[in-house]
Amino acid sequence: MATEQPKVLLVEDEPAQREVLAYNLEADGFNVTRAENGEEALILVEEVAPDIILLDWMLPNVSGIEVCRRLKTRSETRGVPIIMLSARSEEVDRVRGLETGADDYVIKPYSVVELMARVRAHLRRTRPSTVGERLEYADIVLDSETHRVTRNEKSLKLGPTEFRLLSTFMEKPGRVWSREQLLDRVWGRDIYVDSRTVDVHIGRLRKALCQHGGIDPLRTVRGAGYALG
Repeated sequence: MATEQPKVLLVEDEPAQREVLAYNLEADGFNVTRAENGEEALILVEEVAPDIILLDWMLPNVSGIEVCRRLKTRSETRGVPIIMLSARSEEVDRVRGLETGADDYVIKPYSVVELMARVRAHLRRTRPSTVGERLEYADIVLDSETHRVTRNEKSLKLGPTEFRLLSTFMEKPGRVWSREQLLDRVWGRDIYVDSRTVDVHIGRLRKALCQHGGIDPLRTVRGAGYALG
């Protein structure tokens, strides 16, 4: 099974730059959604739920700075890393971009290789499973590159959906995920799945995690959702 493709929202109004960067991102295993302006970007963020956003400063209609400000004030998008792309090289501009909420600031013309390295660095922090990182929680180890899971050094058999559920939980132990959030993260927004399906797969995950014994590490939070630990 292949590692889940990280989702990138690329917001760039210059067609040539947009396509060159998109080509390199896709060649490196990223799932790229393109936006030509700020208004389109704000709509696509809701539809795509990207793992990271590459955002040009100078955009028609709604500027990149304004898009960044709006996204960082919303609870559902506040944690999505934003790398600002800009030809503005003055210190005051970099400071303004970062103070608006951008997680990184890259000056044009930029090295595509360096930009890709920055994208992966941010994903290692926020979505480690998408870049092949090894995740550990208590006696559970998940290797997202080989798609192997062990508990107390014993191999566990998980289906692909249970694997994605576990990787989501292990990225942020203790966080309570609602059924709707798990549907968005594991199944995607473009697929209709009944929320009760989440309960079924949580049950399968519990069974898989305890197939060699041990306590159930998943916690049900009444009226809220599920958490690991």
